[in-house]
Formats: sequence, C-alpha cells, structure tokens
Amino acid sequence: MSASQRAEHGDDRRRLAASLSGAAAVAYGGSVPFGSESVHRYHLANGLEILLLVDESAPVVSYFTWFRVGSRHERAGKTGLAHLFEHLMFNETDHLAAGEFDRKLEESGAESNAATWFDWTYYYESLPADSFSLAVKLESDRMAHLVLREPQVASEKEVVANERRFRVEDDVEGAAGELLYKTAYTKHPYHWPTIGWMDDINNFTPEDCAAFYRTFYAPNNATIVVVGDIDERAALAEIQRAYGALPSAPIPPEDVHPEPVQTEPRVLDVKKPTPTEKLLVGFHGPALGDADHAPLTVLNEVLFGGRAGRLYRALVIDGEIASDIRGWVGTFRDPGLYEIYVSLREGRTIDEARTILDRELALVRDEVVTADELVRAQARLELSLLQSLETTSGKAEQIGFYATTLGDPAGAFRRLDEYRRVTASDLRRAARRYVNDRARTEIRVFPDASMEADDDEGDDGADDGGMGESSPHGAGPGGRA
Repeated sequence: MSASQRAEHGDDRRRLAASLSGAAAVAYGGSVPFGSESVHRYHLANGLEILLLVDESAPVVSYFTWFRVGSRHERAGKTGLAHLFEHLMFNETDHLAAGEFDRKLEESGAESNAATWFDWTYYYESLPADSFSLAVKLESDRMAHLVLREPQVASEKEVVANERRFRVEDDVEGAAGELLYKTAYTKHPYHWPTIGWMDDINNFTPEDCAAFYRTFYAPNNATIVVVGDIDERAALAEIQRAYGALPSAPIPPEDVHPEPVQTEPRVLDVKKPTPTEKLLVGFHGPALGDADHAPLTVLNEVLFGGRAGRLYRALVIDGEIASDIRGWVGTFRDPGLYEIYVSLREGRTIDEARTILDRELALVRDEVVTADELVRAQARLELSLLQSLETTSGKAEQIGFYATTLGDPAGAFRRLDEYRRVTASDLRRAARRYVNDRARTEIRVFPDASMEADDDEGDDGADDGGMGESSPHGAGPGGRA
C-alpha cells in the first residue's frame, strides 16, 4: 500500500472512530503494516487499547485480551497471584454462575484458554465469526464483575497447589528449571516462579485477590486484539458498548530492581528421583528488545536447531552422551536467560557433557560459523515464525505479545527482518558477550539413592533428542490445567 493510500485509509478510520464518539469516545491511533495486511489501533476514553486485523480467509475470529501484568508485578510473600487469576477468571461473576462461562463458549463451538508469564497475562477465544458478540460480552463481564469470595478463592488455590505439585515438585525437570531462575536471579522478580511459591499460594486471601484485581484488571492496563472475519465498524461499536463504561484504574509504577551483574559462576548440585544425570545452564542474556537478541537466537539455532545443530550432533549423534538437548533465549521484557538443557543417557556423566558443551561454546566465541550454517538457521527461524502466523489465533497471539512486551503490534515482522540481517560476525560478538563463565549458572541433577541401577524407566538410548527453540524447562506460558 502506498503512502497516499495509507493516509486515505487512515482518514476513513478517523471518521469511523468519530462516528462512534460519545461518553465512551473511540480514538483512532493509526495503522501498522503486518506483512501484506494492516493492524488498526484504536483507544477508548478509559484507556482500553483495541487492535483489529480483518482476515476474511475463513468465517472465524480470534479474540485475545492481554493484560500488562505478570509475576514480575508481584512482591515477595505474594508470588503466584498473577497465575492464580488465570484460574479465577474462568469462575463466577456477578452475572454468570460458576461453569457458565465455559458452557456458553462450548455451545458456540469456541475454544478458549489463558496463559501467564513473567511480563503478561492473556485470555483468548477462537470462535465462529457470528459468535463474536459472545466473546465481547463474556470478556467485558469478567474484566469488571468477577466474584472473589472465600469459596471461589479457596477452590482455585487448591487447583493451583496441585498444579505446582505436578509440574514442579514432582517433576524433575520442572523443579530444576525453577532452581535455575532462583539461583541466577538475586534481585529481579524473575527470581520467583510464575506459579508462585507453595507457602504464598496457600496463604492467599480473598482480600489479596480483590486488591490485585482492582489494581491490574482495568481497561487502561489491557489490550484487546481481534483478528478474523469481522466488520470493523460493527466490531468497534460492540466493544465500545461493552467496555466503554468500565472505569480506568491508577496503575502503580513498577518497583523492579535491576539484576546486578553476575561476576562469577554459580553451581548448585541436587539429587532427584531420576535414572540419569541432567545439566541445566543459564547465561544472563539480552532483553527481547535488545539488538543482540536476534543474533543470540540465531546462534542458538546453529547450536541446537534440528539434527544438523552442532551440539545435537556432538552430544546425541556422535558422542551418544545425551538423549535430549535444548537451548532457548528468553523472550522477556527485561534481560532474561539463555537456557541450555541436557539430559544424559544412562551411564554417561555431566562432566562428559560439560566437556563437549564447553568445547562447542568456545568454538562459536573464537570462530565465525559457516555461511551454510547461518543460512540454515535463519531459514528455520523464518519458517517457524511464518508458520505461527498461519491462523487467526496465531496472528492475534503474535500481535498481542509484541504489543504488550515491546509496544509494537508488528514486532513479529520486524523480528523476521532482524533475523535476515544477522551476520556471522554478529553471532560471534553475541557469543563473546553473553556465553561466558562469569554469567553462567548451573543446576546439576544427580540420581538419588532411590533410583536403582537397573531402573527400567531409564532411556534406552533410542531417543531422537529435543530440538527447537522452546523453553527447556516449561517456564513459558501454559494454559489452564
């Protein structure tokens, strides 16, 4: 679209917004190119941000509500509140009995879920386009009218406590992953897990929940993303009627302490009921918006991406030392971790894996990767990103994630451009800056005495190994249990 065409479309949408003005005025904030499409940004007078992308490829619509609140906004002693709300929000409201929210969506043929992480929380519905009004009605209702009395809070606390037992306390990888962040961070709230510490979960009160709800679940702390087969004017009018009267809230300024520079390695040895040794490594890395994030992500793909990844070949194929390896660069608003996970085969040791890992990491610090490796890594990342945009829900999730984390609804395509511009020299520079022992944290997991040498739960050596860019220990978003 040319500049003159964009200006003309912008004028049309300003007139559209003006025609909807009133007590809950709608303001047009301009359009952002999103590949061959455009995301249009609107605001209500109460601060609610609305991002719309019309996609008529199928008669469906995805409706995401992103809140700018996650575990980073909690405080010591009250960890896990953001995640608890992911559960509470599917419960009773002043207008709907418990279970009615899910029942109404299921009757319409919709799917819904939610996710919470360090920097954000989102809720979504994907449903037939003619049920769009239902999503608006349900989401606006629970943004303002959630019931938070003792029975509701107590019930969901028990659900979350059981989730913590299953995903962390009774799971070797989950427990080790939690220890990695607890050890690597000493001041920043990334130190505590999104699910929260068990004592905090058990001690939450309805008053804690009500205060959190009043503070963060306000229209001026939210972004609604709508992608699908919609009429833009009708969708805006529907959202305006449902949300326009909701009051804004004073959002407190963040009180986050920057993480001090790590000046020496940290190592923690633990024993767990596992038949094989495991190694988790975390290097302090860049924030998602930093210039070095894309180069480090491409470097990770060179090392861990698929069967041709250097460390996959060295540890899984050639050395036959590991059964599962993964690497991931944290996609956080503040500087995150570059995580590495290695699960050893039976009879192999962490020391063996560490020798090969250190050798390969030293190589990418000392020498540039080959042209073929760079092109392959870039192609894999590009394919993965573009595949995530094939559905309305995929587009809505990417738009909301980048808008919430970086303030850029088109961040996915800017990310694509960053991958394409990365050079082999950029990878070596990123490796030298971040992949060093000073900023290294290790969690070393050894079998405890309960694991007998002939335990038949051990890996038989036939595993193809873990590949890709997912978080090694499940620290990333997960829907309702």
